[in-house]
Order: sequence, then structure tokens, then C-alpha cells
Amino acid sequence: MNQFACIGLFNPKSPQNVGTIMRAAGCYDVNSVFYTGRRYDKAREFTTDTKQVYQRIPLTGVNDLKDVIPFGAKPVAIELVEGATPLPDYRHPLNAFYVFGPEDGSLSQEVVDWCEDVVYIPTIGSMNLAATVNVLLYDRFVKLGVDMGENDALIKKSRDNNNRTKVK
Repeated sequence: MNQFACIGLFNPKSPQNVGTIMRAAGCYDVNSVFYTGRRYDKAREFTTDTKQVYQRIPLTGVNDLKDVIPFGAKPVAIELVEGATPLPDYRHPLNAFYVFGPEDGSLSQEVVDWCEDVVYIPTIGSMNLAATVNVLLYDRFVKLGVDMGENDALIKKSRDNNNRTKVK
């Protein structure tokens, strides 16, 4: 099944969050990540992308996320806003452009308005940006039934090099 997911980050602040988002992008087969604003550029050297996913998934600074919505993708805002759909009830589009707000703010009304869907993750309080991206991507992964192959082969491919533990 042909499908793709891209991420848009609205003025992210923390290089730790962006690095963790890039690692999640690699784990959940995201095609590209875009970001706006200048805060991340200033702090970029401190990134935590320990798997160096940026070498195979583009991380691109842009002026406006609306201008880079991939052709055929449905723009989806992920934000704690009134009237949003709770993630457990949400049906992910096959081709999505997920847009996330900054760590210390929210998406603007303008961004929420041009997104076709608005989704929130039910929690007590707000989650960290990178945690929100991970939860959303995992939910997409599970609900779309992404076939990753046989379990043990996937585990061997995905685990750290020093992990040889098995269930007996």
C-alpha cells in the first residue's frame, strides 16, 4: 500500500526535541521533516539525533509550512484545541502532513484553519513535543497496519548492537 507521512514543526525551540523527532521519523518511516522559525537554527549543534537520521530523511527549514504541504497529503494539526478530534477516535489518512506547535506555545489560529483535520492526544496536562510526535506516529503505525515483517527479524534489525537478550 502506497502511503507517506511528513512532519511540520512550527517554530521549534529545543534541539533535543528536534533530534528526538528525527529519531522517531526514522523509526516510523516518515518521509521528511520541515520546520519554521529561527530558534532551532541557533541551537542546532546540540541535537540528539543519535541515529543520524538526518542523513536519510530531510530536515528542512522553511518560511511557511503551508507552502510545503506535499502533493496529495492531508494537512493535520496536532494541538490541544477545543473541538479537536481525540487521537483514539482518529482515522489517519494514508498520506498525511502532520503539523505540530512549538514546545512553549500553540499553533496559530491561521495554521489550525488551513489544516483539514485537528487532532489532540488526551492527557492530563500537555506532553513534550517529541513525546507527542512519537505517540502520534506510533498510533498511525498501528492503525494503518504497517507490515514490518516477522517480529524477531524486526527486533534484530532495530535493537542496539549490544542487546542480545531473548525471552526463553
